[in-house]
Amino acid sequence: MIILDGSMGNELLKRTNKPSSGLWSAQFLIDSPNLVKEVHQAYVDAGAQVITTNTYSTIPSYLQKENKTHLMHDLIVKAGEIAREVADENAHEITVAGSLPPLDESYRPDLVPDEADSIPIYEELIDGLNPFVDIFLCETVSSIPETSNILKAVSNKAEKDKKIWLSWTLLEDKSTRLRSKETIEEAFELAESFNIDAYLFNCTDPIAITEGVKKLSNLTDKPIGCYPNIFGVPFDWTLDNSIQLEPRNLSIEQFVEYKNLWKDLGASIIGGCCGLGPDYIKAIA
Repeated sequence: MIILDGSMGNELLKRTNKPSSGLWSAQFLIDSPNLVKEVHQAYVDAGAQVITTNTYSTIPSYLQKENKTHLMHDLIVKAGEIAREVADENAHEITVAGSLPPLDESYRPDLVPDEADSIPIYEELIDGLNPFVDIFLCETVSSIPETSNILKAVSNKAEKDKKIWLSWTLLEDKSTRLRSKETIEEAFELAESFNIDAYLFNCTDPIAITEGVKKLSNLTDKPIGCYPNIFGVPFDWTLDNSIQLEPRNLSIEQFVEYKNLWKDLGASIIGGCCGLGPDYIKAIA
């Protein structure tokens, strides 16, 4: 079993008691890089074997809100350096995953930029992270076009020794469909034409993830992973709108039960996404 870390952005806000800004977690790379390091270390101390770079919002759609797009490369590199430093300072082996996120809003297949716009942004992320990461984690992928865009960029730019993990986000039901309403089977058929090392589900209700794992375990012998969130998300949600997200009922004890269930179903990579902090990771580790 490989234990992932948990939420970065929510944990940073929790530790500073600050409201979310337009830059989301990227703001802390500018204002408080030592706090980013502190959060990485907290997950390592909790038992995480994989820490994920703070690059979820080091992208133009977030940076342009504060006229910071000129800082994109520097922030990507800083995020990679911080994660690598934490990994290298620990006595036991820690793997660094480079986060490759949605390029507009999460969970919104209707807002996915086209291929011509997406691939250069992903390539800049990958170029900046190549020196620091062991894995490229393509995460919160909501549709087949988004899957194609991100995997083409990884194929173009990722160094050959980097593993590729692909993580989809699912509808919050038991339909085992991506947020785009496309099926896991359809997305998997496309992804298999690339050199994927592991398939995961993230930022999704754990019930939906459970059904997804059942489906995926019949499609592949490659490692399967899960890292759910703690917030239910309406379709028209964006980071900047006034819709308040309500936390779902997912206690630490329930999370441990899901971890055991997913392991029984064949998952071997488990961690947390938005809202699941070091206490959740410590419990499953």
